[in-house]
This record gives sequence, C-alpha cells and structure tokens, in this order.
Amino acid sequence: MILGISDAPSYESLVQEFIPRPIHNDRQLQATQNRIDALIDLERELTPDETDYLDILGTLVWEYEQTLEPIPDIYGVELLKVLVADRGLKQKDLVPIFKAESIISDVFKGRRQFTTRHIQELAEYFHVSPAAFFHLKR
Repeated sequence: MILGISDAPSYESLVQEFIPRPIHNDRQLQATQNRIDALIDLERELTPDETDYLDILGTLVWEYEQTLEPIPDIYGVELLKVLVADRGLKQKDLVPIFKAESIISDVFKGRRQFTTRHIQELAEYFHVSPAAFFHLKR
C-alpha cells in the first residue's frame, strides 16, 4: 500500500462515477476535461488505476479533437502578432523587450529577426515556450 492513497478509488469506481464514452460535442468534451482536471489536481501521486483511467479519458479527448478543424501552426512573428492582438496590446507595449519601437516595427514587417534575448523575454512575458518563436521546417 502506498502512503496517502489507501482511500483512492479503484478503476471500476472511477468508471462508475464518470463513464468514459466517445465525445461528440463540446459539452461532452468539457465534462470529460473537467474530470481529467479533477484527477490532475489531486495533491498526491496518482494510483495505477487512476493513471489508466486518465489515459482513457485523454485518448477520448484526443480522438474528438482529431475530428475538429485543424488549427494552423503559427510561429515567430505571426505568433507574436496574434498574442499582441489577443491581449489588446500595442507594439509600444513591447518596448521593454525590444528597447525601441523602431525595432518592433521592423520585426513585425519582417525586416529584422528576433534575437535570442527577444525570444527569451517574449516567452517569459507571454508564458509560452521559447520554441514557439522559431519556425522549424518539417
């Protein structure tokens, strides 16, 4: 027995609480995601039964998401433009990162590339991976 999980539910009881079924709409997706979040938010290590159950729910979410319109991958400057617009920011709000509005303007117009420092500070500012600002050719 693992300390702190003696009261953990069995796989069967997890299934009885929330029966895993294929997802067909956003309401079902949200219900499944809420169940996933509840398991992830436990303040202890998951049991093998909980991990198996979480895997099943994750697979159902993944399968549903595959039926949706794909979201195009965006990177670099295009991503920066979306992040700025989504947050209602202006180019001048990025001066602390780029040090001058002219640099920001040049980056937005494709005349300049991000520096390593820009990428690090943008990733921190927008809480995204620095890799999001690189466009890797596949």
